[in-house]
Amino acid sequence: MFPLGASVAVAALERDPHPLLAQLRAREPVSWVPALGGWLVTRRDIVARMLRDPQTFTVADPRFSTARVVGPSMLSLDGPEHKRHRDPFAAALRGADSGAQLAAFTAAAAAQLVAAIAPAGRGELRREVAGPLAVAVIAQLLGLGQAEPRLILSWYEAIAGAVSAMAAQDGPPASTSVPGSPARADPGAEAFGMLRASLEAAMAGSDGRPLLAQVAAGGALSTGEVVSNAAVLMFGGIETTEGMICNAMLHLLSHPDQAAALIADPELAAGAIEESLRLEPAAAVVDRYATADVTVGAAAIRRGDLVTLSLAAANRDPAFFADPDRFDVRRPEARLHLAFARGPHFCIGAQLARLEARAAILAVLDQLPGLRLDPAGRPEPRGLVFRKPPELLLRWDAGQARWLARLAAPVRPPGSTAWPGPASSR
Repeated sequence: MFPLGASVAVAALERDPHPLLAQLRAREPVSWVPALGGWLVTRRDIVARMLRDPQTFTVADPRFSTARVVGPSMLSLDGPEHKRHRDPFAAALRGADSGAQLAAFTAAAAAQLVAAIAPAGRGELRREVAGPLAVAVIAQLLGLGQAEPRLILSWYEAIAGAVSAMAAQDGPPASTSVPGSPARADPGAEAFGMLRASLEAAMAGSDGRPLLAQVAAGGALSTGEVVSNAAVLMFGGIETTEGMICNAMLHLLSHPDQAAALIADPELAAGAIEESLRLEPAAAVVDRYATADVTVGAAAIRRGDLVTLSLAAANRDPAFFADPDRFDVRRPEARLHLAFARGPHFCIGAQLARLEARAAILAVLDQLPGLRLDPAGRPEPRGLVFRKPPELLLRWDAGQARWLARLAAPVRPPGSTAWPGPASSR
């Protein structure tokens, strides 16, 4: 019934999925893929429709691994409970004053991270700029600025590792205990406990970082629920933002004419970011679970089936994007991409991620003259769910960068403590 889906290997989806996704989109847009244990949806109109239909295709399923590690949150709930968890954070993130302060912090942090590596003439963007910037901004947002950045990163990695390990297990969770309780035995429990203690302190603080305090003061969420949602924001704020920055720089440096156009007109940065999100979303797929039997085209989806929505495939659908495999910073329809999803689970941090990507791209292009890909590197994105280059090795003209650096005074982000320097590693 679905011969192409039956032939799909996970390794192909991790390495270079786009040719295979194009075949699936044309021949089996909703295909049963045994390697994934569920349905894979690749056509943009169907993906968008399912994203907007949480009644039929839900995240609220006991197999949702993130909820089993950090507890129920806006990421793992639907309906009124999802709204109760999401709305307080959405309102706090819309605050104009905090937004302006965070923008200033982000621009300054990006500039200083790039300045730190400029004299070397070569560097690795993911570990030296993109990752440290993502950690710094999420720490500032959540009020964790007093914590050692590498400690925050270790919490993130331990919790993310626990989520990945749990996702690889078969069957529903054996326990539904509260995150951090003695009954839990997952590898991320200790890290989650430390993160929770720091977040609870931030909730009670009055040090100019009001987001968590504002959410807690609203009274709609318990302390544990605030913590669970903050942990989810941390996941998105580090993993996908880091990938978004690296993918955008890779696209620009792989297309020198497009990079030159952006350098000549920095206003094209927004278009470059949207186009990169379209071509290589940092989160390539999202999972849903069918709540009822439903037929979509030739696919008879049964209640309880896993339905994996390929944002990567939807973003290259030729029915919506002319010449869909081409990178064009001036593409007028680029914002039709689904990289931030649609419907009730549209990424709550989308604007912040765009802000970080813009700050990083402009800082790199401004401070590293003669920027180019290092021929010794292998920058191709990898990953089934989260896609980014494992490393992004770059070279630039160090002598000119040092000369330019002497023209600028050192910058320290307003109200900041510290952020991870270029030595951070993963």
